[in-house]
Amino acid sequence: MASEFAADRVHALLDAVVLVGSDLDLDTVLHRIVATATTLVDAAYGALGLVGAEHELIQFIPVGLSQEEIAAIEHWPHGLGLLGLLIKRPQPLRLARISDHPASYGFPPGHPPMGSFLGVPLRVRDNVFGNLYLTEKRGGADFTAEDEAVVIALATAAGVVIENARLYEESRRRETWLQASSEIITSLLSGEAVQRVLTQVAHRARQMADADITAILLPAEGGLRVLVADGPGGDQLVGAVKPLAESLAGGVYASGQPLMVTELAAGDLTVGPEAAVPLGSAGSVRGVLSLAKRAGRAPFSQTELLMLHAFAGQAAIALELAEARKDAERLSLLEDRDRIAKDLHDVVIQRLFAVAMTLMSTVRMAGQPEASSRVQHAIDELDETIRQIRSTIFGLSSHADGDTGLRAGIMELVQEARGHLGFMPGLLMEGQLDNQVAAPVADHLLAVLREALSNLVRHAKATSAEVRVEVADDQVTLVVTDNGVGLPADGRRSGLRNLDERATSLGGSFTVWSPFDGGTRLRWSVRSH
Repeated sequence: MASEFAADRVHALLDAVVLVGSDLDLDTVLHRIVATATTLVDAAYGALGLVGAEHELIQFIPVGLSQEEIAAIEHWPHGLGLLGLLIKRPQPLRLARISDHPASYGFPPGHPPMGSFLGVPLRVRDNVFGNLYLTEKRGGADFTAEDEAVVIALATAAGVVIENARLYEESRRRETWLQASSEIITSLLSGEAVQRVLTQVAHRARQMADADITAILLPAEGGLRVLVADGPGGDQLVGAVKPLAESLAGGVYASGQPLMVTELAAGDLTVGPEAAVPLGSAGSVRGVLSLAKRAGRAPFSQTELLMLHAFAGQAAIALELAEARKDAERLSLLEDRDRIAKDLHDVVIQRLFAVAMTLMSTVRMAGQPEASSRVQHAIDELDETIRQIRSTIFGLSSHADGDTGLRAGIMELVQEARGHLGFMPGLLMEGQLDNQVAAPVADHLLAVLREALSNLVRHAKATSAEVRVEVADDQVTLVVTDNGVGLPADGRRSGLRNLDERATSLGGSFTVWSPFDGGTRLRWSVRSH
């Protein structure tokens, strides 16, 4: 009978080894090892405690506890007492009652009571990977020497399975890393927007490290602001600011070195393993890539940290390229302004020359009735030319790098309309718009201009248009004219009502009409401050 029982145990052990080795996902393998061990020795509870580099428990995988029992436990064991003894001396330990051992430290609050105990180290090659803990043999019996031998045999076979799973996971992660790197490089070379590239980096980093959530943080007032987040609840993190002095990301940003938290936060199951790597090298850190896992999961490894650090360099390249593009756009804008200034210069000279010729011919017409009208017309032309010169001087001299004043906003809106209209609207700006128009009024004026240009694009069917903005005598006035189809008799007026309400709220006036010679003329005027 004893030989039959032993044969059954051997057969069950072989089946167990085959079952444990039938999967290559590491988390599945670890859970299956614990479940198989409890079945083999008929234990009510089992757990696998993973041991970290500092000889502490970094992950605890329980079997046999209900969700209600798990929720009632204040925190998982930290590797003290009896469990700490097994970590310090990785040798099989079998007890009739846990509480009888002098090293017994007791259970965390909320933990169910347990009596009999069997602990066996789990080795991967020559290193202790963790310990198998089995408690409460069913029927009230004690664990036997045979139980111990069976679990030791299972642990030996499990070490090989774990090593294979780890190698498979590492190769799969490297493959993911290569694919992700290729995708990011392609996006960078194709000129993708920096926000999109950083979103790709965050998503791919979460896949590579098997994290639950990742975030990219950039420096902002008060600390580091979350620009991009990937994972459950990531949308709620975007915009949050983490202080430099009180966060892992802040430490990474200050030092320029990758950091990670490898142990669970005591008494707080909502905080799990964390890692953070800099975007850029020490002395030129542009931001931080932060990753986190749920409490109870295995921490990030040193290999993963190094891999993430290398991968994060691509996010730093994206930020550098974005800055380079901005510089190129500024340079292009300056070149455009220089070209426009030259063109205007040529036009202005031609107009002045034409006026001079007109005046010269007027001299020869002295005494004729037509002379006075031609002289007046010439004077008007000179006055208009001078006003255009003044406007050009104001515009070109006030547009330094990074300028975001009212003039810049007006020019930007008119430039945008050019692409939709197929022609460049005329633009005339008079007076010190950036200095004499208050910021709230400027915001209203830009909104009115945006609406006016939108209507021009959608409804006017115009071939020419002009935008004139003038500030004088504490009054700022916007006039938009075109040669289009005019105001429709039964068209929607909700946009125009909005412009009227903006003027009324500022104590100003708004009118729009179709002149006798066709087209549309819009005039919006309010106090400048």
